[in-house]
Amino acid sequence: MNTFLLRLAVAIILLAHSIPGMIDGGVYGFGRGYLDQAGFAPLGLLLAWAIKLSHVACAICLLWGKWIKPAAFITIAILIAGIIMVHGREGWFVVGGGRNGSEFNFLLIVVLIVIMYPKGWQRRRN
Repeated sequence: MNTFLLRLAVAIILLAHSIPGMIDGGVYGFGRGYLDQAGFAPLGLLLAWAIKLSHVACAICLLWGKWIKPAAFITIAILIAGIIMVHGREGWFVVGGGRNGSEFNFLLIVVLIVIMYPKGWQRRRN
């Protein structure tokens, strides 16, 4: 199964989620505001930049078709941390039945797993 469309879609989402905040200063609010207050001070801003840059790097890897598994594992870890720290307590729904919930992170995690293992966890036959 060719996963290019899935890789393209996730790359667009990761870039759209990262680049605007890097340009308009939103990364500072995320780092100095949220992450510092969540207990990561004084490293909140550095961590925020690392998260945003890792999303950009993952998008590039997805588009290029190289180093997908390591990039996806890092992104999945960040998405799980987002569920634990933010989205889980907001419920399941992002919109509609709730706000800022876990469903979108969950979907991205599953799609990244499908991209990493397009044939599933089948045993290799020699």
